[in-house]
Amino acid sequence: MTPLIDLTNRVALVTGGSRGIGAATVRLLAAAGADVVFTYHTRREEADRVAQGVEALGRRVRAVQADLAQREACERSVREAAEGFGRLDFFIANAGIWPVEEVSVARMPDDRWRHTLAVNLDSVFYGTRAALDVMQAGGRVIIVSSTAGQRGEAFHADYAATKGAIISFVKSVCVEAAPRGITVNSVAPGWVDTEMSAVPYEADGGAGRKRIEATIPVGRVATAEEIAGPIVFLCSALAASINGEILNVNGGSVLCG
Repeated sequence: MTPLIDLTNRVALVTGGSRGIGAATVRLLAAAGADVVFTYHTRREEADRVAQGVEALGRRVRAVQADLAQREACERSVREAAEGFGRLDFFIANAGIWPVEEVSVARMPDDRWRHTLAVNLDSVFYGTRAALDVMQAGGRVIIVSSTAGQRGEAFHADYAATKGAIISFVKSVCVEAAPRGITVNSVAPGWVDTEMSAVPYEADGGAGRKRIEATIPVGRVATAEEIAGPIVFLCSALAASINGEILNVNGGSVLCG
């Protein structure tokens, strides 16, 4: 039988692909048949392991070191895919940071605010702009946002602001890109079992994780693979008519006050 999701001969670019949701997405795209270019910032060893896993599946892969807060780095990453592999079908903007320290707006320093916006929002703008410049009909842009962009997040207003802006960005760009046959959507995770969330999970000897899971209707945090699956679905022919949507993947937590 023909697989429901077959991305053979397609090329994807995943930002922040060396660990967490990004690495899971790279692996799942490759398993579906896609060739993958992915970026990493400093984690060279992790990036090499992800690349080796893709090669083991018989797919082409390239890991690109890039500081995506810089416009040139975003544009170079797109060129690595479009010119190096001959096309770009899928752009998955996943790279981002969640500053772990709780800081109120009244006490938030300028450098934290601007750094979070540069990494989480400027990179999305630069990368999406460059990707749309080379994509053809059938292209897909998927941007990772967050439930924080829908509900806010006290003491992490910088992070929540970037994720809320991404949601509005998606709903704007999807209209612009649709006449070219390109869809633009977002996946919005809640709590995910990744390194980025390790500090709150480990608080009070692990009680932090239990408190968080008590707020999630399904009773647990998601795995990185459970976020990657919907991303790959949005790349597939099954999602051809989905455009401008924010796909919540959070166990229902966005519904709880």
